[in-house]
Amino acid sequence: MKTPTAIGAFTICLVWLGASGAHAQTCEPDGEVQFLCGPVSPEDLAPVPQSPWVVVSSMVDEGHLYLADTRDHTTTVLFPTETSRPRHDTGTYGACPGPVSRQFRPHGLNLRPGDNGRHTLYVVGHGDREAIEVFELDMDGAVPTLTWVGCAVAPEALGLNSVVALPEGGFAATSPRTGDVWEWSTDTEWSRVPGSEDIGPNGLEISRDGQWFYVGGYGSQSLIRLSRGRTPVHTDAVEVGFHIDNVRWGPGETLFAAGHLGPTRAAIGECIGQGRCDGVTSRVAQIDLQTFTAEEIVRYPSNDFLILGTVAIQVGDEIWVGGVAGGDRIARFPAPSR
Repeated sequence: MKTPTAIGAFTICLVWLGASGAHAQTCEPDGEVQFLCGPVSPEDLAPVPQSPWVVVSSMVDEGHLYLADTRDHTTTVLFPTETSRPRHDTGTYGACPGPVSRQFRPHGLNLRPGDNGRHTLYVVGHGDREAIEVFELDMDGAVPTLTWVGCAVAPEALGLNSVVALPEGGFAATSPRTGDVWEWSTDTEWSRVPGSEDIGPNGLEISRDGQWFYVGGYGSQSLIRLSRGRTPVHTDAVEVGFHIDNVRWGPGETLFAAGHLGPTRAAIGECIGQGRCDGVTSRVAQIDLQTFTAEEIVRYPSNDFLILGTVAIQVGDEIWVGGVAGGDRIARFPAPSR
């Protein structure tokens, strides 16, 4: 299998600004790697099922959610817009103090498919409050619309990163600040997931039957499988060789773990905070859940196209990779042939 790499790429890193340089002014391919240009620091991606749309989060400035069109590779602002109007579901989110402000800095995303073209979108927000903000995504029109319906404000100690819908309702979220995973439901509010203490989580997914969490271990550079609702708790892990940021479903019974690696752990902070990204690469591994083995499918050097990769999804015959640190595009790698 051929692993997509950059051809003749060079390193230019900027911090939380639009990428610059001759190449960054256009949206031309870099060898076999193509791009969708527009959103700055597209940290997370959430495909909308049975549609050509992908929701994109960006924490830059006040923060926005974008809608990417997989047909023509354009993007538009999804939220907030001048026509955005909240509709507070007080029955489910009665403890929520009120609608999200424009200063909500969206981070992790997860979409729960619904009936009649109405889906639920969960968004980690870091703006005026640390919370999971909840939206209804309506597919009735020619272009999807988004309506805020509620929130769950995190306990003060938590610093949220990724979120995933639970099969029975509610959601789970990772808190890298406290090193664990938490669940939320209308009835019980927030509770820590047993066995997740000091697991060092970042990304998060859940098995289709709800019996396993798949946790991106940032420091351990591994995908961790954590049992849910089982006593005693069971965990095991598969190493991927890089810091996992987000975990997303791939085709069949596989997961994509996306993240990055530098010559040292400190190099990642220097890339984000100081624009020094020499030796930093964006990585994607595909994990086969039946054999619980990992195969690297993307390795791409930090440059003004993709500075620091954070998430990967499959879109047709491409692997889309979003990132942070100021890049103004989503990288589109050829999917591995099977």
